[in-house]
Amino acid sequence: MTQVTRQGQVLRTWQREALTAYEREARRDFLVTATPGAGKTTFALTLAARLLERRSVDRVIVVCPTDHLRTQWAEAAGRVGMTLDPALPNSVGPVRPDVLGYVTTYAQVAAKPRLHAARTSAKRTLVVLDEVHHAGDGLAWGDAVGEAFADAVRRVCLTGTPFRTRPDELIPFVQYDPDTDGGMQSHADYTYGYREALRDQVVRPVVFAAYTGTSRWRNSAGEVVAASLSEGGTKRTEATAWRTALNPNGKWVPHVIAAMDERISHLRETGMVDAGGVVLASDQDDARAYADIVERVTGEAPVVIVSDDPKASAKIDAFAAGTQRMAVCVRMISEGVDIPRAACLAWMTSYRTPLFFAQAVGRVVRARGRHESATVFLPAVRPLLTLAAELEDERNHVIPPPSATDEQSLDIEEVEREAGEVDEYEALDAEAQFAHILHGGRAVVAAEITELSDDDEEYLGMPGLFTPEQTATLLAQRDAVARRRASSASDGDEAPALAGWRAAGELRREVNRLVSVVASRSGQPHAQVHAQVRQAVPGPPSASASAELLERRRDHLMALVAS
Repeated sequence: MTQVTRQGQVLRTWQREALTAYEREARRDFLVTATPGAGKTTFALTLAARLLERRSVDRVIVVCPTDHLRTQWAEAAGRVGMTLDPALPNSVGPVRPDVLGYVTTYAQVAAKPRLHAARTSAKRTLVVLDEVHHAGDGLAWGDAVGEAFADAVRRVCLTGTPFRTRPDELIPFVQYDPDTDGGMQSHADYTYGYREALRDQVVRPVVFAAYTGTSRWRNSAGEVVAASLSEGGTKRTEATAWRTALNPNGKWVPHVIAAMDERISHLRETGMVDAGGVVLASDQDDARAYADIVERVTGEAPVVIVSDDPKASAKIDAFAAGTQRMAVCVRMISEGVDIPRAACLAWMTSYRTPLFFAQAVGRVVRARGRHESATVFLPAVRPLLTLAAELEDERNHVIPPPSATDEQSLDIEEVEREAGEVDEYEALDAEAQFAHILHGGRAVVAAEITELSDDDEEYLGMPGLFTPEQTATLLAQRDAVARRRASSASDGDEAPALAGWRAAGELRREVNRLVSVVASRSGQPHAQVHAQVRQAVPGPPSASASAELLERRRDHLMALVAS
């Protein structure tokens, strides 16, 4: 039976079940593990509203990782009639009497745990620890959380994925089970995974597109070493090849950005008119260099979002509500941030923990419609392929793709490090090449002979409609276009070619704008208008069309608008 909150918000099935489980357990501490995008905030605020209404608690304190999420929590609480202060500093002692509580960060709690303990004990308090694994970012943080909220009458912990913790750094208020590696695995009172969310159409299916390539670097002995990302040999060699591929001075990065830009263009032409992508960088220097590459490849400057930018939160909100094609981020969008129009992710970071991977991929799987899908572009290195295969396996339990033959096994066995290898090196260059997609934990390469019509392309990324070989073949066919664009963006001597791609990017945006006008006037879907334009002015899709062809399509659309 559908349940609706007093504010008229319809609860999802898992949220109702989790609330029922909370009522049944009636425990002081309760941990919910729910996949990113599932609606943990709504669950927690609904629970808080019920406890406040029953007078089981008189105050609500929410602890979250970042300042941006403080505002996001406060706004969500306001929508359900609950006033939480998102700006209460540690320099102010008491909580304002005209609010029901406040939102703070783990860093603030760690700075003054006794202050938060006093606020907690002043009234019967519910504490919501959002992304509670952050309390394990350091032993001092965990100790601070334990001290600050020991007197809370109710505590609810939230996380997007199960997490492991060292036995000597256990997070307060979390129940653990020992795992096989000598660590401790969090034990949730209610779990809602990606598989269940996909079944309920809460999240999008995701396709992982792996890109290999040859990296070249000079080691400390002055020797030039070349290694493939997907055939790196030792773990150290693989790591160095990966590091070199991510260097913004090589060809790997612009190639993959061009491939993601192609995918965004296709999504926008086939109904998801505001589709966007996120480039995930390791640090601020790389982020700014990647932003320059994005502008050279696409003709449009991306949004750059880094943690020390005082305007970071405003930039996230503007990107989420806007139409810009890409954002380049450093950790800022790894969890909790809601950007439903982001459907593509380029993994250009060395981060590889299961928790961070799940949280980052979670940014592009939030569902808005039944036929949307997400694409993650990642280096074809074993640590990432292992993580992707685990998530992809959950997807295939819900939407099994058609059976296929001649699949190539994906070797994810760890290889011992060679003795004597050193970390000093000089990156020289790296090239990229589409390698495979993942299916059933295996690497699927392009079929030798596969005919794909334009209609087939409309379904790229929807598992179950393409065989894995067909999806891989289509991505491989598009790879040649991405390589040409990457070459133009990387070679400073090819100014005319670069100018051509800039012009093409501007023309694509103008064509898309005119398509929107025609669609609005005629009541037709954008995809149908795009198809009619391609019939009237034949040629490849806009993503790979020349500037000359795009000019003719623009003129055709302008004639339609003027008529």
